[in-house]
Amino acid sequence: MSFQELGLRTELLRALDARGYSIPTPVQAQAIPAVLEQKDLLVGSQTGTGKTAAFALPILQMLSRVKGQGRRRTPRALILTPTRELAAQVGEFFQAYGKYLSLSTTIVFGGVGFAPQESNLRRGTDILVATPGRLLDHSQQRTVDLSKVETLVLDEGDRMLDMGFLRDIKRIIALLPEERQNMLFSATYSDAIKNLAKGILRQPKQIDVGNRNTAAELVTQIVHYVPQAQKRAALSHMIRNGSWRQVLVFTRTKHGADRLAKQLVRDGVSATAIHGNKSQGARTSALAAFKKGSVCTLVATDVASRGLDISQLPHVVNFELPNVPEDYVHRIGRTGRAGSNGIALSMVSAEERTHLREIQRLLRREIPVENIEGFDIDHADITHPLDFAPELPRSRFSRNDRSRRKPAQQRGNKRFR
Repeated sequence: MSFQELGLRTELLRALDARGYSIPTPVQAQAIPAVLEQKDLLVGSQTGTGKTAAFALPILQMLSRVKGQGRRRTPRALILTPTRELAAQVGEFFQAYGKYLSLSTTIVFGGVGFAPQESNLRRGTDILVATPGRLLDHSQQRTVDLSKVETLVLDEGDRMLDMGFLRDIKRIIALLPEERQNMLFSATYSDAIKNLAKGILRQPKQIDVGNRNTAAELVTQIVHYVPQAQKRAALSHMIRNGSWRQVLVFTRTKHGADRLAKQLVRDGVSATAIHGNKSQGARTSALAAFKKGSVCTLVATDVASRGLDISQLPHVVNFELPNVPEDYVHRIGRTGRAGSNGIALSMVSAEERTHLREIQRLLRREIPVENIEGFDIDHADITHPLDFAPELPRSRFSRNDRSRRKPAQQRGNKRFR
């Protein structure tokens, strides 16, 4: 099937052709016709499957059928994202796909000046991409009118719940017209997501692409047992000796990300850090340098585990395993995207054996263990590999087992109304 067969208009096909896209991914092939039929959607899709285009293309098609209300037009499509980076990326996709259409896209998020965003909103826009907090700021300042929104998209719904945005989402939905089309996209599918879907979706079409809570099929996963004190030296060794041109490295803390980036630079590895304490300008600059290849290593906290679209990223390294098993899936989903192969390495110390066990339980598989070639590690400091046995679930693996491992923000959420 081609994009042309999906009934997209010529202007959208031109934009897709300019980006080298001709064949839709499975989620696009299923979602685009459903959106054009004005159906609500609940989409469970792994990262890297092309879900942004799955809602952006049909939204652009629908909005182009009827023009906005002149210069002061108000948003007709609202896309909510959990992070600034994802908002910027989604907005860029709308602008790229809609470059031959007379439609305007505005992006608003925190960490940058309020006035330029206010100016853009007052000029009028058709599509608004926003993070919840900054959107509510604009609403309180009466710089945005959401009364004409026809389509609402909640992107990375599970991440929004993880980050505690449920209350903000409720407040935003209260500002929207009751009659509208709704879409909820989520990489994982917890009970909290089901409750959110029940509260906003009306007889939705459900689309599942790939197994939820599983890692991308094109990602080769490897575990390296490394004592905590030797991790930095081992990572520098792998980057230099492997001639890695681009690697995304995850740490648990912001301070740890800054410290590791500085240590790598001292080792002769070009590196920079990105996390929530950085200004938006610094985050944007670091990401741009990494994407264009002037910096080899981007050290990040989980703020970067969602929404980063880095084409053909070959390596992701878990310098430290995440506390929440689902975050492992989101992290390694930065590689193995759009048909490209990728490698996800996890450097596991004895203190992290419980985290590894929980990740393997979530994946329902063991991750292969390999030594780091050319780097001698004293395994006397590492718990014997058998102690890392994943205790894979059998028939007793139930929804209740999974719920005990969810982060606190997901537990106790009442039905969304």
